Amino acid sequence: MSKKGLILLFTGHGKGKTTAAIGMTMRAAGHGMKTCFIQFIKGSWKYGEMEAMARFREEVDFHVMGRGFTWKSDDVEKDTAAAREAWEKAKEAIISGVYSTVVLDEFTYLLSYGMIDKEEALEVLRRKPADLHICITGRDAVEELIELADMVTEMQPIKHPYQQGIKAQKGVEF
Repeated sequence: MSKKGLILLFTGHGKGKTTAAIGMTMRAAGHGMKTCFIQFIKGSWKYGEMEAMARFREEVDFHVMGRGFTWKSDDVEKDTAAAREAWEKAKEAIISGVYSTVVLDEFTYLLSYGMIDKEEALEVLRRKPADLHICITGRDAVEELIELADMVTEMQPIKHPYQQGIKAQKGVEF
C-alpha cells in the first residue's frame, strides 16, 4: 500500500460536510500538523466552528472569506469577487509547502456557479504537492471534481429536525 496526499470530497444535500472537514482538521491538529481552512461562502456570521478554530492558532489558519450564503445574495458580482479573492488565497496555500492539509469549505459552489474557472481549478488540484491533503466540501459537486477526488462521501438527508418545525440550534447546526 502506498501513501500520498489525497483529495477528499464531502458533498450532498445532507448536513455534516463542514463538520467532517473540521473533524479532519482537528485530527491533523492533534498530530501537530498544520492546516489552512478557507470558508468560501459562509460569511461573517458567528458560528461555533469559527470560535473553536480560533483556539488552535498554532496548527490551523482559519479564513472566512465569503459574503454569506450566495443563494441569498444581494450582489452576485461582490460574491464572485470575494470568491475569486478566496481562490487566490487557496492557491497560495496549496503551493506554499507550509500545510499538510488545505480545506476548501463550500468550494463546490464556486465551480457549479461558474464563479471561478473550472478548468483552472481542476488543474491546480491535479498539480498539488504530492503529500498535500485537500479536503473540499459543498453541495452539487461537478462531475469532474468527483472523478478527480480520491475519496467522495455524499451526505444525504433522511430526517432533519427542521422538518418537524424545530429551528437550527447553537452547538448542533451552528
